[in-house]
Amino acid sequence: MQTHPLLHKIRKFLSYRLFTNLMFILLGLIVFGILYGNVKPKPLDISLYEEAPSTIRAPKTLEDKEATEKKKEDAAAQIEKVYSAKEGAVDNAVTLVSSLIDSVLDVKGEFKEVSPEEEAANPKNSQINKQIEELKKRLPDRNDNLVTKSLTDKILESLLSASDTELERVESIVTTQLQVIMQDKVKEEELKEARVNLEQRIKNFTFSGTLSDAAVALGNVAIEPTEYYDEEKTEQLKKQAVKEVQPVKVIDGEVIVEEGDLVTPAIYDTLNDFGMVEEDFSLKPIIGLILFIVVIISSLYYFFYTLEVKEEQKQNYLILTSIVFVISLLIMKITGLLKQLEINDIAFLFPAAFTGMILRILLNERIAMMMVFIIAACASIVFNEEFSGSIDIQVAIYTLFSGVAGIMTLISRNQRTNVLRAGIYVAFVNILIIAFLVLLSDVSYTSTEYIYYLVFALVSGIGSSILTIGFLPFFETGFGILSSMRLVELSSPNQPLLKKLLTEAPGTYHHSVMVANLAESACEAIGANGLLARVGCYYHDVGKSKRPHFFIENQMNIENPHDRMTPETSRTIIIDHATDGADMLRKHKLPKEIIDIAEQHHGTTLLKYFYYKAKEQGKDVSEEEYRYPGPKPQTKETAIINIADSVEAAVRSKTSPTQEEIRNLVAAIVKDRLNDGQFNECDLSLKELEKVKKSLCETLNGIYHPRIEYPELKDKGEE
Repeated sequence: MQTHPLLHKIRKFLSYRLFTNLMFILLGLIVFGILYGNVKPKPLDISLYEEAPSTIRAPKTLEDKEATEKKKEDAAAQIEKVYSAKEGAVDNAVTLVSSLIDSVLDVKGEFKEVSPEEEAANPKNSQINKQIEELKKRLPDRNDNLVTKSLTDKILESLLSASDTELERVESIVTTQLQVIMQDKVKEEELKEARVNLEQRIKNFTFSGTLSDAAVALGNVAIEPTEYYDEEKTEQLKKQAVKEVQPVKVIDGEVIVEEGDLVTPAIYDTLNDFGMVEEDFSLKPIIGLILFIVVIISSLYYFFYTLEVKEEQKQNYLILTSIVFVISLLIMKITGLLKQLEINDIAFLFPAAFTGMILRILLNERIAMMMVFIIAACASIVFNEEFSGSIDIQVAIYTLFSGVAGIMTLISRNQRTNVLRAGIYVAFVNILIIAFLVLLSDVSYTSTEYIYYLVFALVSGIGSSILTIGFLPFFETGFGILSSMRLVELSSPNQPLLKKLLTEAPGTYHHSVMVANLAESACEAIGANGLLARVGCYYHDVGKSKRPHFFIENQMNIENPHDRMTPETSRTIIIDHATDGADMLRKHKLPKEIIDIAEQHHGTTLLKYFYYKAKEQGKDVSEEEYRYPGPKPQTKETAIINIADSVEAAVRSKTSPTQEEIRNLVAAIVKDRLNDGQFNECDLSLKELEKVKKSLCETLNGIYHPRIEYPELKDKGEE
């Protein structure tokens, strides 16, 4: 890639780092200026209790928090209290009654053993009081003091005064009724009702004296809930119910208010939640846009910072990418203006694949893929229905898949017809994506709308390829980019210089084609640009067309003119073919990469034949006088052409070379170049050199393989 003269002048005044930083800042400002109009708050001219001037739809999906909260409260309120069974409640009640009766019997038994004298000395009331006091000491001690509170002295006296038979009957009746009532599950709040029921049941039986009240008191003391309120489990169920409540949402595209309908407080609040009626200027969308641009610029900065190319080439890539980015945004904005025609989903008309396709052709797949993601994000803002804070996810998905399809389907970048074919593939992908989005929304569309979508998909895909083809020449010329398409065009035999070489130096032309075959295969073996190597080989010896007969491949049945010339003159003629070729290529305005190959394909190698010829003639000469001026190969492609050029000439001089001879020749030439330091200025590794040697040998073996010698045919008349 060549540097534009204007950019070159600017770089003279600015350092590379400062120039790059200024480019990023300028790009950020341009993107901000383009996207600002799509995030700037635009409140609706609408008031409460007035008719809506037009139908207003939700610009994005938004949760109705108030409705969601009410729904959660209702869900929690519907959860009934959870009760857990109290294990052994019935047995505990029965045991308590039995224990109380046993205590009464025990106390009565102890006081029966008192002697008549003691009994006469103590009145009856005094005896009962002692029994009551003793019985109180034996009553169960519970935290709620229910036993001591419920069993009054009167109740205890009634029990102590009863006979053993009566006490056993009381115990039997109370325990039986307790079991009947408590087996029906008694909850805490139902305990009062259960005691009333128990009292009624016990009083259905006949007791002597006050034993009926004592039996009821015993039952009230013993009865307890068989199920208790489990607050923890109840809260868990409420939390689970609240958790399962789906948020109440206003769906993207849903009608908030129809044209002419009254704007109620609920509708007004919904519009306010979307930021459609705010009159105060808000900085939030602006800050959000700034953060979005910071993410984009940071991503680009990191990407180009880690790009392993020369600094100048890296800046050219950045400038080119920035220009394509801005052009895409402008096309996006122009497409967005068509929304004024009141055509739904005009965003699908945007040529989303243009950015990825042109960057893949001009630069590489990584840059193209990265920019497709950025363009998709920008499209979600540009086509956001102009409501602050909203983005269009559908457009982002459509733009992303369309852009990726453009990159993936552009398999061959060598011909412009392939770009058109890729555009048709993109259109097909667009149709599938639009169909996916339309069917997923489950909204009814008219046949006219379906036709619109089909046309939009086709125009977007084919339009992307047309824009790509249209902009390519400008970028190739303006930045001196040698794209694959340009290389294919340069490889045509109808190119003036190749036609001149073919007609005036056919031997050189044939040699160039053979070298091109060798170099292309070797470059592809190590991942270098095989097409550039091939086309570069076609032009690398074009300087020989100036004096074709001074080169052996063009000397057919004529005397070698070098036999009658001094070594110095021959040296000058041979060496000049590299500089002459570079001058001719510059005159015809061929790309710099091709000129560099013509100038560097011999590096600074020594013209050994004429050097030693001069030495044999006794002349005092130095090696520097018989070396090509260079420079040495600067790229892998040029270095491989350097090897392939010498290898082809050396093998061609052999008569029916064997595989062993070819292998030895290739190894010797590579070793000679290494020892001579010809590859010191390019990044060709020794590992790659081994692959290059293997590829050259395979290609040469295919060209110079042994052939069957056919028997000479005799004329039938001679038989």
